[in-house]
Amino acid sequence: MGNIVPCYLTALRVENLGHFSPQLSDLDISLIPTAYRCNEKKRYVAVGNEPFLTSYNGTFEGVTYPALVNVEQSLAKANLANQVKVTVPLNADVLTNPNSPLPSFGIFRPDIRGLMLSIVSFLDKIGAPFTINLYPFISLHQDPNFPREFAFFDGDSPPVLDGSNTYTNVFDASYDLLVAALRDAGYSNMPIIVGEVGWPTDGDINANVQNARRFNQGLLQHILSSQGTPLRPGVPVEAYLFSLVDEDQKSIAPGGFERHWGIYTFDGQAKYPLDLTGRGSGNSLVNAHGVTYLESKWCILNPKGDPSKLGSNVGYACTYADCTSLSYGGTCNFLSTQGNASYAFNSYYQQNNQQFESCNFQGLAMITNKDPSFNGCRFEVQIVSGSLLCSPLSKSLIMGYIALFIAILCSFL
Repeated sequence: MGNIVPCYLTALRVENLGHFSPQLSDLDISLIPTAYRCNEKKRYVAVGNEPFLTSYNGTFEGVTYPALVNVEQSLAKANLANQVKVTVPLNADVLTNPNSPLPSFGIFRPDIRGLMLSIVSFLDKIGAPFTINLYPFISLHQDPNFPREFAFFDGDSPPVLDGSNTYTNVFDASYDLLVAALRDAGYSNMPIIVGEVGWPTDGDINANVQNARRFNQGLLQHILSSQGTPLRPGVPVEAYLFSLVDEDQKSIAPGGFERHWGIYTFDGQAKYPLDLTGRGSGNSLVNAHGVTYLESKWCILNPKGDPSKLGSNVGYACTYADCTSLSYGGTCNFLSTQGNASYAFNSYYQQNNQQFESCNFQGLAMITNKDPSFNGCRFEVQIVSGSLLCSPLSKSLIMGYIALFIAILCSFL
């Protein structure tokens, strides 16, 4: 059976490659926690994350391979090399097919081909997998002419014919683009891990709960069927579902959707039903229980404030808080100018743990006890966090997340 792993905990990510040196190569064994995949004891160390993005302009090309080797040597010294495998999660832009749009023509990008061959050869030597991050959503987001239905597993887009193979979705096509590139490099049987795959729920016209549920449920059913892909039929696909919860401080350079990949909201509430077995058994996500929130109060626009100061203050709030739900296509994109201001002010207020001085904005804001949420636009109330995590009040929150992780894990057992 294929493996889809939503309960993935990062074993260790050596990500600051720009400062990597041989002096840092011997890993402290205590830094390798008991991260796991649900039903097995394999562990991985991720060296960097998508270090060869074209937008990085080669910044990490000279340090990634040495870091990979050094970390592997450290694992060997600690007698962990057989238990913990080192790998480099790579973006799909390390691949290309310049001579044909078909998956079977996939090769590694010419400008990094030599480097990729060195990495693949090393991974093969130590018995480690090739890790690729695949995002059908990004294909749809970046290309206005991309066939929308081809992004999903149950779409009715015309299939892509590649010789005797037929592709009905972009996930399989992207996966096999890598299979073809590995075959071209002489490593036809190298194991592959999909390190990240998922669909966001906000911050973009195509990012919503309906699309996310449709894609992720289709992904689960597809992978757990163990049907493989056209170039690797019957070979189970191993994939890590991205991600567990939203990240409200993640960079939004690629788009506002980057903060909304979670299948859970920031406070541990399932965004939509998701059958984790892929068999229609009814096993679905469960909510975290006993989550502790701050007081039920919100920061909104004060109608008596000076409207000439509104633009700069909203801009300030959104710079230091999360306003991505106000993006085009977002869940709060329909709000009025006044509503946008209230949303921005409240986001800043909650992020600052409802500190009184964080709801002022030069007299433009005021505190209310009436929930301003409506029509699916949620004005959040912060959970107990940060410096409050050690207080007795936060114990229920911590236990709630522990219960959440256990519940997800148990659905696979």
